[in-house]
Amino acid sequence: MRALSSRAAWWLPALLLGCAQPTPVREGHVTLQRQPVPGETRPGQPQVTAAPLRDDRGCLTPAPAVPKAPPPPHHLSGQLGLWVAEVDPVTLAVRRAVATNPDSVFPLASTYKQAVLWALLRDIDAGRVSPRERFDVTRQNQSLGSYPFDGSDVRTLSERMIRNSDNTATDILHRRVGLNAVQDVADRLGLCRTRLILPTKAWWVAQTGLSATFNGTARWVGARGDEQRRIAALIDGDAQRYRADYVQRKLNDHFDHRRDDAVDAQVYNLSTPYEFGTLVAQEFLRPDLSDASRRWQRDVMALGYGKSALTLTHQKRVRYVGAKGGNGWQLLTYSGYVETTDGHHLVYVFMQRGADQTYTMPNTRRAFAWINAALRDVLARPPTP
Repeated sequence: MRALSSRAAWWLPALLLGCAQPTPVREGHVTLQRQPVPGETRPGQPQVTAAPLRDDRGCLTPAPAVPKAPPPPHHLSGQLGLWVAEVDPVTLAVRRAVATNPDSVFPLASTYKQAVLWALLRDIDAGRVSPRERFDVTRQNQSLGSYPFDGSDVRTLSERMIRNSDNTATDILHRRVGLNAVQDVADRLGLCRTRLILPTKAWWVAQTGLSATFNGTARWVGARGDEQRRIAALIDGDAQRYRADYVQRKLNDHFDHRRDDAVDAQVYNLSTPYEFGTLVAQEFLRPDLSDASRRWQRDVMALGYGKSALTLTHQKRVRYVGAKGGNGWQLLTYSGYVETTDGHHLVYVFMQRGADQTYTMPNTRRAFAWINAALRDVLARPPTP
């Protein structure tokens, strides 16, 4: 594959996405809803009596009304979302939280890749995937950006996916477990506004107009269940027909001359700060994995960016951090799970779209200044009784 143009190379590790207009944030100090135990109660732990967490469609209800997050300490442009919470490690109940636009839909960018890891480890535990499997890079599976060596095994690909945000490693693993298995990570939790189903190359092909399937249907955006799975498989089939360098040229042209926010909003994986914060909490505290797979998950997720940017880390108050971020054209995302030395379990999800900057990585310092301010605010508040 030829060298990439300098104008585009910066965003290749990211998964770009447009999104719907954010809804107003709910403010004020209101008692938080208690979450039910997501699975069987541990021995010796009482069953929690909780308000219903899902609506009559089986979807997660909107974020509980919590205090508004403090304003960003430094200017952040565009539309912003934030969910920062302490959760009970046994029940996953929200103990205290702050938020800004927690129910607005935003791009996930490369943050989505942790769901691929979770689906992969479920399949390893079920015997459907062997950790010893090895994979080559082909015309069909190569995505944008750098890519792994031929013959890389599952562990190597999983590490590249999180540490390097490698799109080809992600797509290989995503297709190995199946598009449906990754979407099932969200569906099992009732995250009805979260889409995880398309590999990276698939949405870039759709975005640039190369997918006959995407071009020929108006049903994709609202598709759910079997219809979503059917259309996604067809879009991904279209994507595998094209060389990565050809997709790259088309994408350069798209952003230079033909960018359409309405189309961009339809093609990428997405979520809300609250829904994705719920996923992160479940991922680390109730992943339903074997001990070996849980160690794999924690070790690999510790490679993601976030720990070094937390004030708690520099205060030597952190026992563990698992994190993943992503960036793209005018968008930036960060998520993480934090265990403190004094026993707090924290999640954070930051989302930005429509930034003044096309290259958003310099906004990282500003994003974490806001995340850190929100973490301080949460830890200073009394927990919900």
